Amino acid sequence: RALILAFYNFVRTADDIADHATLGERQKLDYLDLLEAELLGRGDSQPEAVNLRRALAQRSMPPGHALDVLTAFRMDVTKLRYENWDEVIHYCRYSAMPVGRFVLDVHGESMSTWAASDALCAALQINNHLQDCGKDYRALNRVYLPLDALTAARASVEALAEGRASAALLQCLHSLAARTEGLLNEGRSLSAEVKDFRLGLEISVIQTFADKIVHLLKIRDPLSETVHLRPIELLTYSVAGVASEMTRRAVGRRPVSKPAAGA
Repeated sequence: RALILAFYNFVRTADDIADHATLGERQKLDYLDLLEAELLGRGDSQPEAVNLRRALAQRSMPPGHALDVLTAFRMDVTKLRYENWDEVIHYCRYSAMPVGRFVLDVHGESMSTWAASDALCAALQINNHLQDCGKDYRALNRVYLPLDALTAARASVEALAEGRASAALLQCLHSLAARTEGLLNEGRSLSAEVKDFRLGLEISVIQTFADKIVHLLKIRDPLSETVHLRPIELLTYSVAGVASEMTRRAVGRRPVSKPAAGA
């Protein structure tokens, strides 16, 4: 758990840099470069980089996943628009998939679990993009919605600044949520693929949360309605996720992954 905490703190620091309200693009990139340099052993001024470097060394693990995440934060600084779904998935390849792979590696899981993990992590990332699409645009001028999807729905980027989604924008958002649901189905086997019991339970809970959130995103307007889970819902779905995974492991059933729709 100490290694995972060190990884989390490193990622959170990089995220804070990329989202900083007053730093310029060049300053942000310089700070991210500094984190990378110190993660690789060139300097000791950044505690989060030094702590992760030492924690990785204790386990003889390479820094590749953390370096991949830094690539995503550099994209956050320099790339404000995504042309199509493939570009969004490419972003997820660096922003989300390395996090899942890192956790699996820490638990000694096989690389054969990566495919399901990649799908689940990409879905979690896109869920978050859809939940925060208005805030990301207003605060950071970032749009993670594929531009071709907006065009197909005859919606505009500027519509994200409104307090309520237009019919065209809502159609686009709901179609993207449905596509994200396909990724969730593709990653559904992950909790059964991992050998670590506790990790399997945690994944099952995460999957249950994600299923509920994508359901909300398919029917609600994230600009004007709640698309986050309330505390009582978090508790309820946590219990449901744990119960589902414990039952599955008790009877030996394996969730079947479904191909992602249009992925």
